[in-house]
Amino acid sequence: QVQLVESGGGLVQPGGSLRLSCAASGSIFSIAAMGWYRQAPGKERELVARISRRSDINYADSVKGRFTISRDNAKNTVYLQMNSLKPEDTAVYYCLGAMNARNYWGQGTQVTVSS
Repeated sequence: QVQLVESGGGLVQPGGSLRLSCAASGSIFSIAAMGWYRQAPGKERELVARISRRSDINYADSVKGRFTISRDNAKNTVYLQMNSLKPEDTAVYYCLGAMNARNYWGQGTQVTVSS
C-alpha cells in the first residue's frame, strides 16, 4: 500500500508564495514520476507540473516561470514552489505518484489566492 500526504496549502494574497510538499510512503518499489495537478470549482483537474524519474520536467503554460517542481529521491518527496500567485491559481492541489506501475493520488490541499 502506498500513501501520498500533501501539506503546505493555505490562504495567500496575490503576488505571494506558497510551497507544497508531498511525501510518499509504503511499499514503493519503483517511481516513474511524481507531479501536481489542480482542480478549481466547476473545472476539470489539470496538470500543473510533473517530474520524471530522470528529472524530465513539464509545466502547464499558465505556471511557467512562476512555479518550480523539485524532488528529494531519498525522501520520496516532491515539492512545488509557487511564486507570484494569482487568484486564478486558486484550486485544490493534488499530488500524483506514478509508482509500482499504477497511479496514486493524495487527498488534496486547498490553495486560495485572495486579497
